[in-house]
Formats: sequence, C-alpha cells, structure tokens
Amino acid sequence: MDSDRLNSLIARTEKPTRFMGGELNMRMKPDAEFKFALCFPDTYEIGMSHLGSRIIYNVLNNREDTFCERAYAPWVDMEALLRENSEKLFSLETKRPLDEFDIIGFSLLYEMCYTNILTMLELSGIPFLSKDRGEDAPLIVAGGPCVCNSEPIADIMDVLFFGDGEELNNDFMDVYASCRHRGLNKHDMLVELSKIEGIYIPSFYEPTYGNDSFASLRKLEPAAPDRIKRRIVHDLDLAEFTGDLVVPYMSIVHDRIALELFRGCTRGCRFCQAGFIYRPVRERRMKTLLDFADKQIKCTGYDEISLFSLSSGDYSEIHEMVPTILDRYKDDRVSVSLPSLRIDSFIKDDLKKIQSVRKTGLTLAPEAGTQRLRDVINKGVNEDDLLRAVGDAFRSGWHGVKLYFMIGLPTETDEDILGIAELARKVSREFYSMPKEMRGKGLRCTVSASTFVPKSFTPFQWEPQISTDEVLRRQALLRSALKGIRGVEFNCHFSETSRLEACFARGDRRLVSVLIGAYKRGARFDSWDEQFKKEAWDEAFMENGLSCEQYANRTIGIDEPLAWQHMDSLISMEYLKREYERSKQGIVTRDCRSGCNGCFGEHCKEYCNMHSSGSEETE
Repeated sequence: MDSDRLNSLIARTEKPTRFMGGELNMRMKPDAEFKFALCFPDTYEIGMSHLGSRIIYNVLNNREDTFCERAYAPWVDMEALLRENSEKLFSLETKRPLDEFDIIGFSLLYEMCYTNILTMLELSGIPFLSKDRGEDAPLIVAGGPCVCNSEPIADIMDVLFFGDGEELNNDFMDVYASCRHRGLNKHDMLVELSKIEGIYIPSFYEPTYGNDSFASLRKLEPAAPDRIKRRIVHDLDLAEFTGDLVVPYMSIVHDRIALELFRGCTRGCRFCQAGFIYRPVRERRMKTLLDFADKQIKCTGYDEISLFSLSSGDYSEIHEMVPTILDRYKDDRVSVSLPSLRIDSFIKDDLKKIQSVRKTGLTLAPEAGTQRLRDVINKGVNEDDLLRAVGDAFRSGWHGVKLYFMIGLPTETDEDILGIAELARKVSREFYSMPKEMRGKGLRCTVSASTFVPKSFTPFQWEPQISTDEVLRRQALLRSALKGIRGVEFNCHFSETSRLEACFARGDRRLVSVLIGAYKRGARFDSWDEQFKKEAWDEAFMENGLSCEQYANRTIGIDEPLAWQHMDSLISMEYLKREYERSKQGIVTRDCRSGCNGCFGEHCKEYCNMHSSGSEETE
C-alpha cells in the first residue's frame, strides 16, 4: 500500500494512534528470515495492555531469525475504510499486509473476540478454514487460556499452543525453521510440530457426535499424541519477560508497568479456570522483579507499577516488596497498585505505604453474598475478612472500593443475592461509622455482579449457566436491594454476552459454522455492548440447527464425554470430580499452601511445589 494513501486512511479514523505504530521501543528487524504477525483480536488499547502478548513479542524478537510485528482488530471505522478502498489489514511495525507474513499468531483470551479473528483474516484475504488454505498461505496459530477448549475455532487454526508460551514459542520456531530449511510441505511440517509438548494440531483429529452431543475425538494422524499436555515453565526467574516495553502514544487500559509476581494459584476457587490451568504456583524472586522494574522505569518513564498475579497478596515477599519499591523510586514518585487482592490478605501496613505516594484502585472479590455460598465455591473467606479489609483501607485513607460478586453460581438462592446487598450495607456502615476527619470524602463503593460462566478444567465445568431471564430477574432483585445504601452504586454485566461466552466455553467444533454465520451477519466486537448483535447470533444458531442453550444451560453428566477431554491440563479429572462433589456438600478444601491436596494426581511429586505426604484436609 502506498504510504501516503495509508496515512490518509489512518487519519480518517476516530483514534489514528491505534494504527500508526512508531512507538518508543518498537522493534524493527526487517532483514530477519521469518516474519511473525502477533495479532490481538481486540482494539489496540486492550491488546497493548495484555502482559502475555508483550512477553511473546519480546521472546520472538530476541531470536535472530524472527521479526515479530503487531496487529490488532481494526475498529469498525477502520474496517469500513479498508473495505471501501480494497486495502488489506496491516502490521504496525512495517505496515506489511498480514497475508505476506509466514506465521499469523492470535492471542485467545476471551471467547467474545472470536468474530474479530474472522475480521482480521478476511481483511487479509485469508480463508477462514484451515482446510481451504494452501501451501503458500501463512500458518495460522494461537495460544492463550481459550486453548483449554479451542474446539469451537479448531477448524480455523493450523496450530494451537497449550500452556506457558515463553519456551513453547521458541521450540515452535526452532522446528518451523528446520522444516522450512528442509523444504517440507505443510502436512509434514505439522507432523513435526505435533511432536512438541504443548502443541495441538486440530486437523489431526476428527470429532464424532451422538444424541446431539459430543461423543469422541478420533485421531487421524498416527504420529500425533493421544492427548495434548499443557506446557509449564518451571522457573520463572529464568524465563524471558517483556524486555523494553513498547510505550503507546495513546492511553491504554493498563497504562503502567506490570510485574508478574508469580504464576498460578493455591486457593482452589471452584469457578476459576485460571486458578487451575496456571498451576503449579511459581514465584519470581524479589531481586528478579526489582531488576525488571529498574529496566522498565528507565526505558518507559512510567510512574506506576502494578504488582500483578491471580492473588497479589499471596506473594511470599509482598510485605517486603511494596515498601522496597516505594523507597527505591521515591524520588520519581512511583506508585504501586495491587489489582488482585483477596479479602483475607493482610495488607494494612502496605496500604498505608501505597497511599503515601498516590491512591491507586482497590478491588476486592467476595464473589458471593453468604457464607454458605462462599463455602460452595471454596472461596475460603468470611464476612469478617471483608470488613477488616475495607476497614483497613478506609483508615488508610481510601474512600473508594470495588466489590466483585457473581450471579448464578451453583446452588445460589435469592437469600444469597440479598446477602450481597447486606454486605454492601455493612461496608457502608464501616465507612460512615468512622470520625468524619478520618474518612474525608464520601464513600464510593461499586458493587459489580458478573454472571457465572462454567469453564473447562474447573470443578463447575459440568454445571449449567442460569437462563437469561433468570439472570435479569436476579440482577433486578439485587439492584432493588442495593437502593438507598449510602455511597453504594451497582454495576452488572450484560447477560447476553455471558450466555454466548458459556456456549463457546463448553462448545464443540459444530460451533465454527455458527461463528462464521454470525460474522457474515455483521457480528463484531461482541464484548462491546454497543456492537453486540443478538439477531445475528440467533439466526446463525437457527441456520445450523443448534442452540446456545444446549451448550450453556445444560447440566453435563459427570461421566459424559467432554469436547476438551483430549487436552491434558495436568490437573486430574478425578480431582475436579471430587471437588465438584464437595461443592454440593459445602465442604471447603484447604489452600494448597497448607499441604498438597492431590490436584495433579499421580504427577503431584513432579509438578506440585506444595507436595507433602499429608492427607487432604478440610476446613
């Protein structure tokens, strides 16, 4: 594309900086042998905030033979301009059309971004289905948490990466380069790639169905593994991180330095996929993290560091880390945020230190409104924990707090819904019971209630999602109960997208036709309420003789075949079944840091850092 012509199109968009490139620390390696387009199927400001993509960008560009460039889903204005002018989607670094890359890699973080993958492929002139792409087409690959059950998009992808990507991407590129140098055809290359631990080649497997549900997955290629084993980076201190961060010209969702304290979680919340698929827990040493911080502050100029993990308060050195960072960068007024705190994290002193620089956001997640339901989901916290946490925050100078809950959790009743409002009322009382000179400004307590989505590789993967009508009824009940509580406001998630998310989270390969059908009817950016087109999806399901409800709202039998059963998450299915049964009895399973609960089954000694000879305990 002529650069002047391209610049004129970019200038006509709502936010031109989404497509400009040229940012500080952007990599340029035009002479590298292989060209890899790292694609994020959402807008620039969301994709640039994703830590995993930034790590992979650095990993690939550290290779001499590979130039990794970035591309993001074009917002509707840029998509229209590209179509009107018969131009192809391009990378930010060199403005190269995507169909001229050797490999196109997608980050799969959220099922509601799947239609954006189709947008990016179509705007590049690339057929949707892998079987329709020839030898000269780019290899289409993907990684991320949605690979846990990637069957709804399996027919689109040539290669899927299951698990941690730092080492896996290098292994993939080593084999890919070798195959290219040997002149292998696409099929033989895929055979070689399938030998890498963590690599899934969907075309080597064929699903069968019976009684209108998934029955089995038949292996077509003898050399392919029977099950795909999740890849784990054992030592995060030795793993590559983000390197010099690319600094955007525009504000992005998380416009700051993100330090991943550790990967994994020991808590065992039964609804949380991340808590299971990122096990075992692997911590970075504080020295490693401080080295990362030094380098990133120098190369970016950021003045905020986010201590990031599934539960930052569980980091073993958190109480040393916070004051060390604040003291280390006090002259630069660098602040610290803790975005993922549990309400039983003892952080009172840390909060006082943090607010001495600037108050960052404070978010706590009770998840459920009653102790009965918190025991069902294995949250492992109680009301006293919440009130102590918010009380510590208020006394440390905070007047704003976000409380996250879920609606539709298994066994939930109206009493549990009303319990959310009662908790919010107690938080309000906690704030306004303090002397006025201590609490300062008025309370800003946001109660957020998302809809429960059953996910693969969790103890609740067999549970249904409640119907849309029931979601709306419970939201209305909660909204009414929260009215009049001083300083409290309510925010709830759009139910239709949660319904579709549940469908694709537990779906099978038949859904690819639904996905393409909805896309052709205009479905784009489905996670954006103003863009969601319910009619497009309803018509696509009807056209293919399927329904969203048969995937989202059905209880799956405990011994039924699962569409994702060929993926080995390393967490044993027997353990998940046992946790499912314990949830029905409201039995809490202890935190793994108190001793091994056996989630890896026979592999516990190999993978579990918390392994002990003790038997499973309950609280």
